[in-house]
Amino acid sequence: METLSIITLREKPKLIQRAAAWFHSKWGVPEQAYFACMQTYLSGESEYGWYLCMDGEKIVAGMGVIENDFHDRKDLVPNVCAVYTEEAYRCRGIAGKLLGYVVEDCRKKGISPLYLVTDHIGFYEKYGWEFLCMVQGEGEPQMTRMYRHL
Repeated sequence: METLSIITLREKPKLIQRAAAWFHSKWGVPEQAYFACMQTYLSGESEYGWYLCMDGEKIVAGMGVIENDFHDRKDLVPNVCAVYTEEAYRCRGIAGKLLGYVVEDCRKKGISPLYLVTDHIGFYEKYGWEFLCMVQGEGEPQMTRMYRHL
């Protein structure tokens, strides 16, 4: 039986090393970069958070909120980043619930709008995100889509 729950890393700070390793395994960004960003959140230096969907003790989905997700529009902050759901858990609405949780958590902190970059078309629109513009990713030859949630 699945026991899915959505948490902030502040609710379970002992997961920081596992969470940093999990995100690194999905996106290839250095584990230490995730760890440092998460530490900034846990210490209260930033309200930009890290969010996990847990199946018992297993991380099955997650995302973070950071200043800039490696693109040239430094004025569009903050950015939802590292959105990922394990393949076995896809098509269950987990990413949508997690996105909603993140938007609401940020809104409570006075953080709005939120931005995100993606190559997906049609997915984020289902959850209240709107296409804003094209942005240039660092080291990327092609432009990528920027979305906004008000």
